[in-house]
Amino acid sequence: MAMLEVRDLRKSFYTYAKPGLQAGIFHKPGARKVVSQLDVLKGVDLTVNKGDVVAILGPSGSGKTTFLRCLNFLETTDSGTLIFDGEQFDLGKITKADIARLRKKTAFVFQNYNLFRNKTALQNVTEGLVIARKMPKAQADAIGMKMLEKVGLADRADSYPRQLSGGQQQRVALARALVLEPSVLLFDEPLSNLDAKLRVSMRTEIRRIQQKTGITAVYVTHDQSEAMALSDRIIIMNKGVVAQMGTPQEIYYHPNSEFVADFIGEANFLKGVCKGLDGDHALLEVAGTEVRVAAVENMKEGETYTIVLRPESAGLAPEGALQCKVVLSCFMGAYQNYHVMVGETLVKLTDYDPKNHHIYQVGDTCALTFRPDGVHIL
Repeated sequence: MAMLEVRDLRKSFYTYAKPGLQAGIFHKPGARKVVSQLDVLKGVDLTVNKGDVVAILGPSGSGKTTFLRCLNFLETTDSGTLIFDGEQFDLGKITKADIARLRKKTAFVFQNYNLFRNKTALQNVTEGLVIARKMPKAQADAIGMKMLEKVGLADRADSYPRQLSGGQQQRVALARALVLEPSVLLFDEPLSNLDAKLRVSMRTEIRRIQQKTGITAVYVTHDQSEAMALSDRIIIMNKGVVAQMGTPQEIYYHPNSEFVADFIGEANFLKGVCKGLDGDHALLEVAGTEVRVAAVENMKEGETYTIVLRPESAGLAPEGALQCKVVLSCFMGAYQNYHVMVGETLVKLTDYDPKNHHIYQVGDTCALTFRPDGVHIL
């Protein structure tokens, strides 16, 4: 069942001039002359099922944060339709009363925590219950302590933000959002200010808490690993539109474009001309050599296709059809990284069992290998 649906959401920023004043960026054109228009969101669709986490992923400037801010009405929307728990709203004509009512059903976890520096962890968590919900302090404190227990901070209830680590502050911010029992929780790159090791542990913690509480969430991030670890579905945005949406596995193994393949994880691209079809397989000529791959729908002989090859899906062998030359061999402990040249194309490989495999050195000539069904064809 869908908890949240967005259809054809559009948002633009305008630059306009006023006599005697410099031009500036404003949300909507007024009576003054519009100098330029920047279309940030160009008809975005989103469906979030109850209890799911949907990650919105994209490069800087793709519109992902603006989209999230529109969902919480921190930004106005030019047009679009919102269906929240079965109730439909025209975002271009939504009233202040409807906005206030919808905001009570959502909670926002910010990138910079936004904790009150002069309040303890418990006071930060209960602020919304006491101020917005008018709940008696004793009752709010009891609920707040239970939520701090869920995020593993019951013993730091009396600590101030300055006495907490970055990860602990983010857990307080998460508890503050969860205590309001929102229908949908909105995350705006909540882990971007943490160091790499802490980000890994915190994304696991957030996923654990989300699965335990069953909360529905929309999670904006620029970190591909974070998106895959936390989400049930991923939306890839680029230049204000949805480039692809699907499960993490669908996005990773079956990207619909070179942009998506390159953006989510690492990918190698080999160009090949189809030389013939053989049942479920096709022969592609790559760097003057024919290689066998799993055929895709509507493949035609003579046309050029792109082989998407993930680093972990390839290997090296002493002999084989697709010859290559090693230009980088780097031992990383748990794995061995290689860069090889296939004709004029650089290919990156990762061997996750270097202890039991031959280690190739820079300058070695060998063969690039992969299973016919271990690649994706575009």
